[in-house]
Amino acid sequence: MLGARAWLGSVLLLPRAGVGLAASLRCPGVWPRTWPHRNPSRGSSSRDKDRSATVSSSVPMPAGGKGSHPSSTPQRVPNRLIHEKSPYLLQHAYNPVDWYPWGQEAFDKARKENKPIFLSVGYSTCHWCHMMEEESFQNEEIGRLLSEDFVSVKVDREERPDVDKVYMTFVQATSSGGGWPMNVWLTPNLQPFVGGTYFPPEDGLTRVGFRTVLLRIREQWKQNKNTLLENSQRVTTALLARSEISMGDRQLPPSAATMNNRCFQQLDEGYDEEYGGFAEAPKFPTPVILSFLFSYWLSHRLTQDGSRAQQMALHTLKMMANGGIRDHVGQGFHRYSTDCQWHVPHFEKMLYDQAQLAVAYSQAFQISGDEFYSDVAKGILQYVARSLSHRSGGFYSAEDADSPPERGMRPKEGAYYVWTVKEVQQLLPEPVLGATEPLTSGQLLMKHYGLTEAGNISPSQDPKGELQGQNVLTVRYSLELTAARFGLDVEAVRTLLNTGLEKLFQARKHRPKPHLDSKMLAAWNGLMVSGYAVTGAVLGQDRLINYATNGAKFLKRHMFDVASGRLMRTCYTGSGGTVEHSNPPCWGFLEDYAFVVRGLLDLYEASQESAWLEWALRLQDTQDRLFWDSQGGGYFCSEAELGAGLPLRLKDDQDGAEPSANSVSAHNLLRLHGFTGHKDWMDKCVCLLTAFSERMRRVPVALPEMVRALSAQQQTLKQIVICGDRQAKDTKALVQCVHSVYIPNKVLILADGDPSSFLSRQLPFLSTLRRLEDQATAYVCENQACSMPITDPCELRKLLHP
Repeated sequence: MLGARAWLGSVLLLPRAGVGLAASLRCPGVWPRTWPHRNPSRGSSSRDKDRSATVSSSVPMPAGGKGSHPSSTPQRVPNRLIHEKSPYLLQHAYNPVDWYPWGQEAFDKARKENKPIFLSVGYSTCHWCHMMEEESFQNEEIGRLLSEDFVSVKVDREERPDVDKVYMTFVQATSSGGGWPMNVWLTPNLQPFVGGTYFPPEDGLTRVGFRTVLLRIREQWKQNKNTLLENSQRVTTALLARSEISMGDRQLPPSAATMNNRCFQQLDEGYDEEYGGFAEAPKFPTPVILSFLFSYWLSHRLTQDGSRAQQMALHTLKMMANGGIRDHVGQGFHRYSTDCQWHVPHFEKMLYDQAQLAVAYSQAFQISGDEFYSDVAKGILQYVARSLSHRSGGFYSAEDADSPPERGMRPKEGAYYVWTVKEVQQLLPEPVLGATEPLTSGQLLMKHYGLTEAGNISPSQDPKGELQGQNVLTVRYSLELTAARFGLDVEAVRTLLNTGLEKLFQARKHRPKPHLDSKMLAAWNGLMVSGYAVTGAVLGQDRLINYATNGAKFLKRHMFDVASGRLMRTCYTGSGGTVEHSNPPCWGFLEDYAFVVRGLLDLYEASQESAWLEWALRLQDTQDRLFWDSQGGGYFCSEAELGAGLPLRLKDDQDGAEPSANSVSAHNLLRLHGFTGHKDWMDKCVCLLTAFSERMRRVPVALPEMVRALSAQQQTLKQIVICGDRQAKDTKALVQCVHSVYIPNKVLILADGDPSSFLSRQLPFLSTLRRLEDQATAYVCENQACSMPITDPCELRKLLHP
């Protein structure tokens, strides 16, 4: 991948006259907190270094100069973004910039006035998007440049992932990284010619400012437009060739055993033995990698590599849960750690992280039996229910990293989450009885979580000095060590710490809260349905499964168009908690269908309500109709009509912060084949995996979720059938037994004896399976052959997990 980028970069950036923009403006990488938000499509381990003011270009530019500082009186006249629903676009509605939303009006203006398009992409909880908005987009002079010499377009990447992916592909291919805010200059025909991430407003010793970049591009557009257009066309042609994913002459996907072993070896090489996780700082939660390691362990559990895979995943999850990346006071996980110890996080909280990590910790509990992991999973879902849930069952997108330390003050990153020693001492002054030395509850908590008078955040992680004297809670000692240190009982220490955390939580409620992005996305809601369904099933908690059910009902009621059978991408929280939609609606993308189908399949297995399985099949049919590439195999990320005008129609080929929708679809197709026996689902899965063969062969670690699907396709899927009444105790006991065992490559089917039921019509062999002595009975079927009937949950467990 890096070699391909280097080759393409050299082609696109050949100097012709003067100094190329990419060569002259690119500045060295700096400390992680000053990086733009990384592009999760590059993988959660983020092997590509982002840049502050990363710039890529296909045209040389002359030097520029200094500019004015932002106006002290912000312009309060709204621009046309005031009519949008997106929280991110609304954040820019009072900029002194003539912003347009993505659409034909902007494109027509660019063509009519022969102006380049300035495209700025971000999202509402992005720290460096806020910085650039404050520094540059509120600047009156920069606003005039953008309004007079460009057609300026704002895009919420979470609303339009297709637009984001196309132009991020350009930025990554022609520079050393990617992230948000992403800023790209386009021809009126939407072809990119310059791109970058965060720009400071003015020139510095090692950085070129945004104003200078604008002046250079304006000059080039006037003087060398034809050359620029030619270069832009060359860029597009190269990107088309580079991004093509197709079966070609291949008939079958690669060997699963080979891809599995190569993926494991690549992960093993990058593993951090001490702190867990992969690669160096910044360090991301990597649910897709952890899921792969668990699957690898299951198929290699009698080998040294299998044991190693299990240890890597469990140790990483434990270190993350003990680190500052986890919010020990309010639960849930922050986006990533700025250091390798999981200590100081970037503080925003994303719904998709909570959803996937809940599943990862539930699987860790299945495998290890250690309630530490199940407690973390329950804490994540408690946070989502409290802070990211709409009253009608939907789930909000994110909470910001920034908030004012006190009302009326300027927002600072992490202000809501950090603590001083003085604050903790005042909140927890009670003496601890029975300790071997004088001790207060506050001192006990500070010792356990590593708080110090000077603060536990290194100055190197706080270049602006905003966090001096502040502390991030991170577990420094086991409960046993803390108890031994003060001569206390372990359970007494557990109770004291939990009581102290609850008091901090109540005190934190009085702080100004971070901004909530109340936009609801079908894809992320689908992931969250899975999070609640899987965790609820594993832990045997109907309350959690009910959250998943309400989430699915919300999707069907508010984000599904019955007439066309299509999903909508977004809906929004209106006044009084109502649910609103944009007009015209934003229709779903591939990830919306793939993640919702996965959520519905997980919900069926958790609840045994076949209506969710039926809807999943209908959505899969719609997905196939809208996104399937009948010639090359695999799914495009967007509908052909919705992406009309974009220079590329992509197939996502990276499992990153979120899994690739093609990877998830491969799993969905296998499961649907298991539920229905329809050969078409299996054929499509094989075509998809074959289309991605070259990607998997080249860098299997970039597609761990797809490698996992490849393994499942080349193994035998288990159909676990429970014959019984859904509400009967003996049926529930067998179902709970299945959920207690980690079996990723299976479908769980309830056969209630009704020959007219949906599943009986799909799988005629179900009618041949009988209850034994009128008891709920389990059968484990593989390759069209079923086990002897089993009525004892213990015997079933032995069969499932020998």
